[in-house]
Amino acid sequence: MVFRLMYTLQRCGIIKKVGENLYRSKLRPFRHKPYRLGYASQGADDQFAKEIAVGLERAAALAGLKMIAVGKRPTSRVSQRSVDVLVKEKVDLAIELQTDEQAAPIIAEKYREANIPFIAVGVPHPGGTYFGADNLEAGLVGGQCLGRWARRHWPAGTDEIVLIQSANVGSALGSRCTGMLAGMTDVFPQLAECRVKYLHTDGTLGESLQAMRRHLRSRHSRRMLIGAINDASAVGALRACQEAGRAEFCAVVGQNASPEARAELREPSTRLIGSVAYFPETYGEQIISVALDILHRRPVPPAVFVKHRLVTPRNINHIYPNDGLLAIARG
Repeated sequence: MVFRLMYTLQRCGIIKKVGENLYRSKLRPFRHKPYRLGYASQGADDQFAKEIAVGLERAAALAGLKMIAVGKRPTSRVSQRSVDVLVKEKVDLAIELQTDEQAAPIIAEKYREANIPFIAVGVPHPGGTYFGADNLEAGLVGGQCLGRWARRHWPAGTDEIVLIQSANVGSALGSRCTGMLAGMTDVFPQLAECRVKYLHTDGTLGESLQAMRRHLRSRHSRRMLIGAINDASAVGALRACQEAGRAEFCAVVGQNASPEARAELREPSTRLIGSVAYFPETYGEQIISVALDILHRRPVPPAVFVKHRLVTPRNINHIYPNDGLLAIARG
């Protein structure tokens, strides 16, 4: 019976006889055309975006996907032109990384008209699958850190809470500061009686440094808790306090656990007491996993949040043990 089956398969061209009682299949596995993903980033100069791009390229290659990346996009208008490029390329799925909430509906409509599913990284876009931070939760984590610190070191009271926001981001990223204020008062209710000052900057170290300098000249609060929307703003505010000789009267928490913040956290007696990590170096693999679920029509939640973790001077070497090796490699 086996001989008859093998003989039939040979006559049909499915197998080939290569020796006595030895056969080889003539069939070749059917290969699907690889999916083509489009990636539009807000700029390679941004360290956060750079780490995401590197992770995406690596994960896409491992998954056998073709990645079409669009270059640096400093403005909303250029962002929209980048979408036009990906639509023209007829990508199977697009990955958007841009933080302008006003441009989000326009970008989303372009993808909808082209019938291209997309993943919005960092800022929600209508109709897209959101991937990124739970900004309110990340703010709560940072605020609770400041509240615990104040309760331990300044039980008699805090004079002022300073929250550094970015003027060019929308409500999604802005909710980090909302969360920080709520987190502080949650663990130390006395802080609800403190004066709260909002500083609006562009989210860079230089602008935050200048804004904090101006604030320190106009106010003489002895004890300040400072929460910043990102690490650049946190480090800028800390530098202003150091210049004014008032570093010992402040405690600062940032967001992102970026390389510059991690370097500061390792400084002896630093007043940057923590930063909330987002781990952008892990985004690539997770985003590709979500993309494949969408392309294979598997159920995907409307929002996929990353896990956050508070990084402090105590645990930084445990969470980021390889920073020293990376610094040597760059040198």
